[in-house]
Amino acid sequence: MCPANLAKLDTIPMLISRPPQAALRPFLKSLWISDERTSPGGSGRELVLPTGGMHLVFRLDHPLHLYDGLDDRRGRTVGHAVVGGARAAFYTRDISRPTRSVGAQLHPGAAELLLGVPAGELAQRHTPLGDLWGSAAGEVHQRLLEAEQPQRQLDLFESVLGARLPRVRGVHPAVAHALGRFAVTSDIGEIVNQGGCSHRRFIALFHHAVGLTPKPYCRVLRFQDALGRVAAMPAASRAQSACAAGYSDQPHFNREFREFAGLSPGEYRKLSPAQAHHVPLPGAVEKQR
Repeated sequence: MCPANLAKLDTIPMLISRPPQAALRPFLKSLWISDERTSPGGSGRELVLPTGGMHLVFRLDHPLHLYDGLDDRRGRTVGHAVVGGARAAFYTRDISRPTRSVGAQLHPGAAELLLGVPAGELAQRHTPLGDLWGSAAGEVHQRLLEAEQPQRQLDLFESVLGARLPRVRGVHPAVAHALGRFAVTSDIGEIVNQGGCSHRRFIALFHHAVGLTPKPYCRVLRFQDALGRVAAMPAASRAQSACAAGYSDQPHFNREFREFAGLSPGEYRKLSPAQAHHVPLPGAVEKQR
């Protein structure tokens, strides 16, 4: 897939994002509300690239509609209130209609506390929140609609999440240590030795809290680093940038980038998405598949 006429779609989102109140900061990375409006001219779809994190989202108009691969023409509707588990792969969603959403990104270890289910059981998929919260999910959705104003909706959403915290507790110390160390090293063996528990126990603890096991989580972190470099790097320096991001060579970098993004680094640069992890697909991309 190397179309010569990949072009950036005119997608102009309104996004309000802020950190949560102090009591929620151990559990939530951020709160946000967005109003996405997509102009005609594309396929009405976008690739959403993996971040390694988990999201809880209430869509205030149209429900989330996903496609099982780029060849899927019909797709499937997930719902208005959705948990997006930690992922190590991109997914494809419908963006053919304007969408307003309020959501939160969860820290590792928060899923079981806020949702009642370990992160590992929610990973690599989208789960209707009603499956976890029952009728409360629909009630919160209705209250958000009634709040109307974005700031009031954001405050209401924050208060709902705060009310669901039965008690304050953090992640296991070995997992907390690993999350800090993975920012500078992907040597899992070294980190296991420092954490004071067996390799098998550490893997289970990490998967329970984060939703991914350590190896794919580190690969996603490396991809995050690479993603930040791609937009700025000229073609001539891609091999050097690949090594700087921790890849053995440029072919290794290209393979992993395509696995996570569904596009080559060059195709990603041509699309030049306004938001790094949300890549609107022009109709030309889909026809080339």
